[in-house]
Amino acid sequence: MSASVVPQSSRSGLLDKKFKSLGLEYDFDFVLHLPLRYEDETAIHKISQIYPGQSVQLEGVVTHSEVVFKPRKQLLATFKDDTGQISLRWIHFYPSQQKMLEKGGLVRIRGEVRGSSMWGFELIHPKMSKAGEALPKTLTPVYPTTEGLAQPSIRKAVLEALSRTVLADTLPEAIQQKYLLPNFAQSIQALHHPAVGTDPDELTQKLHPAWLRIKFDELLAQQLALAAARAARQQKKSFPMQIQPGELAAGLLKGLEFSLTAAQQKVIAEINHDLQREYPMHRLLQGDVGSGKTIVAGMAAATVLENGFQVAIMAPTEILAEQHFIKMKKWFEPLGIEVAWLSGSLRTKAKQEATNAIASGQAQLIIGTQALIQKNINFHRLGLMIVDEQHRFGVGQRLSLSRKGEHLLQNQYMVPHQLNMSATPIPRSLAMTFLADLEVSVIDELPPGRTPVVTKLFSDNRRDELLEHVRQEVKNGRQVYWVCPLVEESEALQLQTAVDTHARLQEELDDVRSGLLHGRLNTQEKANVMAAFVQHELDLLVATTVIEVGVDVPNASLMIIEHAERFGLAQLHQLRGRVGRGQVNSVCVLLYQQPLSKVASQRLKAMYETTDGFEIARRDLEQRGPGEFLGVRQSGLALLRFADIEADYQIVEQAREAAKELRENYPEAVEKHLHRWMRGKEDYIRT
Repeated sequence: MSASVVPQSSRSGLLDKKFKSLGLEYDFDFVLHLPLRYEDETAIHKISQIYPGQSVQLEGVVTHSEVVFKPRKQLLATFKDDTGQISLRWIHFYPSQQKMLEKGGLVRIRGEVRGSSMWGFELIHPKMSKAGEALPKTLTPVYPTTEGLAQPSIRKAVLEALSRTVLADTLPEAIQQKYLLPNFAQSIQALHHPAVGTDPDELTQKLHPAWLRIKFDELLAQQLALAAARAARQQKKSFPMQIQPGELAAGLLKGLEFSLTAAQQKVIAEINHDLQREYPMHRLLQGDVGSGKTIVAGMAAATVLENGFQVAIMAPTEILAEQHFIKMKKWFEPLGIEVAWLSGSLRTKAKQEATNAIASGQAQLIIGTQALIQKNINFHRLGLMIVDEQHRFGVGQRLSLSRKGEHLLQNQYMVPHQLNMSATPIPRSLAMTFLADLEVSVIDELPPGRTPVVTKLFSDNRRDELLEHVRQEVKNGRQVYWVCPLVEESEALQLQTAVDTHARLQEELDDVRSGLLHGRLNTQEKANVMAAFVQHELDLLVATTVIEVGVDVPNASLMIIEHAERFGLAQLHQLRGRVGRGQVNSVCVLLYQQPLSKVASQRLKAMYETTDGFEIARRDLEQRGPGEFLGVRQSGLALLRFADIEADYQIVEQAREAAKELRENYPEAVEKHLHRWMRGKEDYIRT
């Protein structure tokens, strides 16, 4: 029998299903199913010495019990030891518990003390067991669980897995000594069964040395996996691009109405350097809203197109993809490049024509949504894939587009270069931890002429004042966005909807030309509304978050976000970035409803205090966690179970350093460590 697999015969099928729902299948899954907290059942307390908030274990007798119906049905009892007495109360109870109390005799009870010495102490829903049984010699673990799975069942399964598993250390002694790491097996045992006297705060806050070892091992495995992904990518082949003479790129630059910033030029040079190599580029281009990422992507596309290859640009929403299509068509069609559009909402005939043009190579620059990764889409010769707002796609979706472009040449698969773009700046700690397998370029400079956006917080009771502000902006020849979180009324969230808001604003601002834009309009309707706003045929655009990214209207100077407390930080920052794109002073109003939750208050405060995208991202990371940034949550893969990339920043640094040393000097240890920690995460490693 393999030591890594739990024997199925030892458990019922129903129990197995419960365990699998928690991700527990193999012995090592149980070994790493670490407790949330602990109960101290190693001692018997005396009633005379207990205090409120204390978790206690008492032995004594029940002197009285009864079921009462005031104010509702509950079971009450009086419990006594040789030093005093305490009340017991069950609001929900079973007949078996009632019978146990009526039997009399010695019993053992456990629970948290409530009440006061003046009015008397009580235990609510205490646990009962037989008195006189041997006391455990370690703290009792309380594990994460699911409905119908009791703690004794988990404890038994974990104990069995520990007895079968050889917890050999994967790390050489020299590495353990260098980073002052405790032994792995001892750390695991210490976390499942902490010795009496272990500091409970150190355990629950994950500061105990045993926790530090587990977090180090997890982060080390991640760094090793990302290094392996980078090495594997460098073993793949891609078409090296010739950068000179660059006539297409020169033609593109000549047709622009602006000059590139120094930051854009630096990033273009980094991308060109990658495109010349014989293995696929895998670069992340990030920059704050309005920093000019699109023209950088256009320059990369120009280089690849000039080399005779196709370029595909995939965006997460139809509006964003369409904005790219309009812009790229304007830039490239005068240069003789055929630009194609592909989305799920295209009519059958148009979709087939686009599909044929992509397969034949007639379409050179292809822009679309995730329709680009459908089974029937085949590229003729894809040289570069550009994924915009990459964190919005799951790992699997990004991988699918890459595999679409694989090209067999002399028994060798050629893989397209890949450029990921994100307008959500990624904090350095997150980039170091999760993006160590790719190169990162940052546009850290805004184009000249952009004005800082002033952010104002307005309570909902100041709507009339806000309406007057809208009238004034329109009178001055400016345009306004009014963003709402929902399209139709929701019973769960009583929010002002885009449809209702538009109708109401038409009445209140009858002299203002307004339009409505939301995700349920068809493609042509969206395009017509957006075009009318761009051409200033509309003064006010009421919209849902479909305008979050990619929309560029320099004349828009006022952004109003209805129910701002309901939006995430990154989303608020992206929406704010829709204004301030011209030379006129711009304002973003965060319209909120009282009462505000603590988290919502923190979000609005962060927006008011800073316009720095990286600081916004750092605060957003604290609130949401890393999965949202990276698009890994959609793939169903957990990122980190034990470590916290902000709190454990020093361990991240040590793990990066140790990973490098292991790869250079201890290849066998690398293999053992990855085998232990990265089972089931192969797709993530490959990306």
